[in-house]
Amino acid sequence: MQQRLAPRLLPIRLNTAALTTLAAALLIGAPVLVALMTGLFGGGGDAWAHIVSTQLLGYTLTTLGVLFLTTVFILLFAVPSAWFVSLFDFPGRGFFEWALILPLAAPGYVLAYAWADIMDVAGPVQSFIRDMTGLSARDYWFPGLYSVPGLSFVMACALFPYAYLTSRAAFSNLSLCTMEAARSLGASPRRIFFNVVIPSARPAIFAGLALALMETAADYGAASYLGVQTLSVGIFRAWHSFSEPAVAARLAFLLILIAFGLQLIERQARGRGGTQQTATRWRTPKRRQLSRRAGWLVAAGCTALLLLAFVFPVTRLIWVSLETGIGQKSIWRPFLNSLTLALAGSALAFVFAVTVVIGARQNRFSQIVGRLAAGAGYAAPGIVLALGALFILSWTGFSVAGPAALVFLVWIYASRFTAAGAEPLSAAFSRAPASLGNAARSLGANRFQRLVRVDLPVAMSGAAAASIILFVEMLKELPATLMLRPFNWDTLAVQAHAYASDERLAAATLPSLLITLAGLGPVILLSLQLTKAGESRAAG
Repeated sequence: MQQRLAPRLLPIRLNTAALTTLAAALLIGAPVLVALMTGLFGGGGDAWAHIVSTQLLGYTLTTLGVLFLTTVFILLFAVPSAWFVSLFDFPGRGFFEWALILPLAAPGYVLAYAWADIMDVAGPVQSFIRDMTGLSARDYWFPGLYSVPGLSFVMACALFPYAYLTSRAAFSNLSLCTMEAARSLGASPRRIFFNVVIPSARPAIFAGLALALMETAADYGAASYLGVQTLSVGIFRAWHSFSEPAVAARLAFLLILIAFGLQLIERQARGRGGTQQTATRWRTPKRRQLSRRAGWLVAAGCTALLLLAFVFPVTRLIWVSLETGIGQKSIWRPFLNSLTLALAGSALAFVFAVTVVIGARQNRFSQIVGRLAAGAGYAAPGIVLALGALFILSWTGFSVAGPAALVFLVWIYASRFTAAGAEPLSAAFSRAPASLGNAARSLGANRFQRLVRVDLPVAMSGAAAASIILFVEMLKELPATLMLRPFNWDTLAVQAHAYASDERLAAATLPSLLITLAGLGPVILLSLQLTKAGESRAAG
């Protein structure tokens, strides 16, 4: 009996793949672990006691309030638009299907700069109101953007495509028989939507929503510019303004708890939504033609959403940049710095992602360790990872102002975004037939040769997508760059933030537009690719 049970009780063998994955996981997860440990055991003294008694509750409630209102805005923006685009024909449907993803190209802080200028007293909206009515600025009420609702609106504009994409996929895979059964029982379209469609699509909707809320909780640039005191703003202020790293670490611990909770929701939602019926009786419904009036109303709603989330803010930035012509001469060095850091960070993150994905294919131990490390790095906001790196820098004796800071910054980029590269890589590797690996093994190829000659060439499309995603995300990263960059080493994101914080919006427009332009190409390609895949699936 003992001999038969012995193999199950033996410890997991740490072969080369497991050791390599473990080393990569330690590098990915070290900043998060250091920030967590410092937050738990780092003390804080009188400064922490002061924060607890005067500001902690405000930071926490403000962050939760932003997350709640952002949830409301995202659901209002994403779910109805995905519903109509997926299941109905109306004027411009083919255009809106991919164009509603475009706001992903612009970071939240860029939209905050633009909308703050649009809604300013001297901005175009209020100027138009005064010109049309003859009133002065004191004679009417106008909603302010420098508030929790204003920040929530901006973040929803930037991030609702996450929920739009997952909702659209869920609606496109709805069961036709379930909807026909509900209709045969006399259910109205409104009742079918709320009682049948939404419960079926809820896991996918929650998955996209959780991703958007994780980015909202991690935001520093938009919250700082709009003067909303979230936990991210409190962490940066405790470290930068008050020189209290222990206090910043404790605030970071709270932010990590919120981020991990959101990631747990996303994982559970993805698991619940992962099983789909594919039999013929579960075939998806064809798109229905809306009436002329209803079709134009839906088209008007999608147009308004696209204008609010992308066209108006980007057009305003272009207008201000062309009108003033400020910043053209000083843009090249930050542009090159951004490219350098993004390329180096994406290369390291790509190596980490390949290591994690390959290790996951070898044994269960590597799969668990790699997934935990990549998930922890992605869930933790950039400001928390940078704080962990600062503690490591201080322990090792390196200077934040020296070249070592750039190395640490590239490391933090890779730790933050390895999971974003691992997802498309894993999907691409899973498409490789097992017969190729078996054939290479029979010809005497070792694991490294199979990786270089078989696996990577097959997964090249996923590798290219992963590299583009990593590069664009790192180009947008702001808080980690602010905390770790050497003196006088500005990136586009840092320069835009510095100009906007000094109320020099005209100078901030060009770096903001360059960041958006860099993300626009990949987002358009992704949109068109997803649209084509959806059409092929529907035709099949």
